[in-house]
Amino acid sequence: MDKTATAEKVAIITLGCEKNVVDSDIMSQLIDERGYILIDNPQEADVVIVNTCGFIDAAKEESVNTILEVADLKESGNLKSLIVAGCLTQRYKEVLMEEMPEIDGIVGTGDFDKINQIIEDSLAGKKPIFVGNPAFSYENVARRKVEKGTYSAYIKIAEGCDNKCTFCIIPQLRGAFRSRTIESIVAEAKELAAQGVKEVNLIAQDSTNYGFDIYGERVLHKLLHEVSKVEGIEWIRLHYAYPGYFTDELIEEFASNPKVCKYVDMPLQHSEDRVLKRMLRPGRQRDTRELIAKIREAVPDVALRTSIIVGFPGETEEEFQNLKAFLREVQFDRLGVFTYSQEEDTAAARLNDQIPQDVIERRANELMEVQREVANERNGRFVGKVVPVLIEGYDGKNDVYIGRSQYDAGEIDGEVFVTGYRGELGQIVSVHITHSYDFDLAGEVM
Repeated sequence: MDKTATAEKVAIITLGCEKNVVDSDIMSQLIDERGYILIDNPQEADVVIVNTCGFIDAAKEESVNTILEVADLKESGNLKSLIVAGCLTQRYKEVLMEEMPEIDGIVGTGDFDKINQIIEDSLAGKKPIFVGNPAFSYENVARRKVEKGTYSAYIKIAEGCDNKCTFCIIPQLRGAFRSRTIESIVAEAKELAAQGVKEVNLIAQDSTNYGFDIYGERVLHKLLHEVSKVEGIEWIRLHYAYPGYFTDELIEEFASNPKVCKYVDMPLQHSEDRVLKRMLRPGRQRDTRELIAKIREAVPDVALRTSIIVGFPGETEEEFQNLKAFLREVQFDRLGVFTYSQEEDTAAARLNDQIPQDVIERRANELMEVQREVANERNGRFVGKVVPVLIEGYDGKNDVYIGRSQYDAGEIDGEVFVTGYRGELGQIVSVHITHSYDFDLAGEVM
């Protein structure tokens, strides 16, 4: 299709996790190749795709509200077709089509490579539904269209999950765990580097399990090594590294490879063995403590991040207090606190000893106060040091540039406020840290 021969303008709204961001990038590439005009403003679009999240109630509510807001553009804007993609459609395709007639087409998590056909069918009034087995293969996906000025991008190294965590529905939404080949991932990293990306974030539901299904062994360390050879990629950041398969070879790669960020994102979800057992999480607290000690010994300047769920069914006040003590002692540099959500079709939702919501909220607030104190102390160690910072934005009002160190992931961690810089965005520069705050740093460019 010749772009000049069509008036169809397409906008994509991405909700939920970074995995959806990757899927939207791939859809953008396919749409661009087909000849449609990609735009940012949904109010000017003929077609709007809402890439949804269906993981927890709050995310589902946000997705539904966004769909309804976009549907109003059929009256106030140019909208001809509203297409809904992502986890919400994978989970509720019949309900969505029945209760939201404003929707003109649906695509699930395993079928978004058919997005151009869905757009055409929806514009023809056919109300297409493409929701099959969520087993899309990323093996041949090396091309993605990222927004101009994107200096940090995510790469899916695997999709799906084989774990049976009792609070999680991801295996039903994304299918079984399936790795991509090292060659496929390296090709995508090269494509992103060619578009100006400096940092790649490797993601999977369980990244330390990478490679076992196709190579017969866990080879995440080999993947990191190969991606580090890509010219133009300066930082490699690893997310969702389950502690169970964190090998000695992987620790050595963190310690020795200068391109691998000294940043370990290790989702534990809890510290107490009884709670972990009810969650069906692998490993126990003793194992975690030993692993953390081993990582910190090999990589002394590492920043450790974890995520915790509070209010899981049956979590006693004593167990919660033990969790607080654990976090004070271990001192994670970064922490995400999530309140338990009773999700339908999960084993945990059927447990009798659900925790009242007000108790869950109180516990979450207490944990964040604990982490505020810990983070303030951990951040203080950077004052007086020089750290590399990726410059990503500029605050003209205060004449300060905004960036991140290798110890902070985008959007979820802290920032570095930089004075004295006059270069372009997307550069990694040396910054002398002069101030630390609860979660952020400030300094002067060298």
